[in-house]
Amino acid sequence: MHKLIDQFIEKIINESTPDRPIWNIESINQGKKPHWNYIDGCMMTSLLELYHETKEQRYLDFVIEFVDYYIFDDGTIRGYDIENYNVDDICESRVLFDLYQFTKQEKYVKAIEYTYHHIKNQPRTKDGNFWHKKIYPNQVWLDGLFMAQPFYARYETELNHKENYIDIINQFKNVYQLMFNKEKGLYYHGYDATKKIFWANPETGLSKNFWLRAMGWFFVAIVDVVGYMDDPDSKTKFFAPLLRESINGILKYQDEASKMFYQVVDLQERDGNYLETSGSALISYAILKGVRLGLLEDSYEQIGIDIFNGICDKYLTEKDGDLNLGGIVLVSGLGPENNLRRDGTFEYYISEPIVENDAKGVGPLIMAYTELKRITKKT
Repeated sequence: MHKLIDQFIEKIINESTPDRPIWNIESINQGKKPHWNYIDGCMMTSLLELYHETKEQRYLDFVIEFVDYYIFDDGTIRGYDIENYNVDDICESRVLFDLYQFTKQEKYVKAIEYTYHHIKNQPRTKDGNFWHKKIYPNQVWLDGLFMAQPFYARYETELNHKENYIDIINQFKNVYQLMFNKEKGLYYHGYDATKKIFWANPETGLSKNFWLRAMGWFFVAIVDVVGYMDDPDSKTKFFAPLLRESINGILKYQDEASKMFYQVVDLQERDGNYLETSGSALISYAILKGVRLGLLEDSYEQIGIDIFNGICDKYLTEKDGDLNLGGIVLVSGLGPENNLRRDGTFEYYISEPIVENDAKGVGPLIMAYTELKRITKKT
């Protein structure tokens, strides 16, 4: 299996260029100009982690060449306009810390500061969480924690004397308090602090359903933030119990045969629901890294391995030497007001396209694969 994964990664790299990566299907389909975005960020982060573990120079070289297409000498970034106030745009900037360490090029530091300026100016809900985007005012989406908080945590640790750790922790606390359904053990996809957007419950502000990938992003945000923070107290007293309760909640809905999870997590029996790759891979990675960081007990490790293997068995296919990863939902969102189709219903979530080789599935699978390599080396 590991050989197939390596071959698949090589295919993805060899068929991609900085201005047209094959893993960014949304940009290709929409004819978007190259721009700084979280989808590419998933791939850059995963390949950097793979380099850290394997020391295979081609992974680092690819990331540097790719990122250099976007970073200008003055620290501005191709296709990144802070005034869009889109937390998705923050995500990819986490790789800039590594690239500065490897190259010592000052443009990376300038680009880090450019991104931090965005962090400082991002609008917030009344509870103190970042808006998801300017076009989604007063809204918190689970995936937004992954988009912004790992960069924010790394900046605070390395460049700001940990001054805003409490802000980071409070944003996770708010999500738990506002968006976690304790009875089901699951998190709602979105929350509108005004409780007025068409997809929100007018009493709670919450969206209607539990979308798998959103929860996966949130779990990964927890482990990645802990990986960047230097705060043993918050790790043991807050993040470890948070991750354990979150993982235990979603495991109640795990498919027994494949070990994967469904696109709409708790409606497994509904017609049209399906086992989804990206969210399952995020959960595998979060569990495996959670064990490595001491957030979860060692007994969870096999659970993470089984999820990874289940994804590969079901959706990593080979035909005439061509490898593809399927079962990846292209996108799922909530609104805005001019897109009433994205209403958070079950019917909406299962209506979005299912694709192959998109980075939102490939990146998390590579991250989980890297954790498996660390386990193999350890044993």
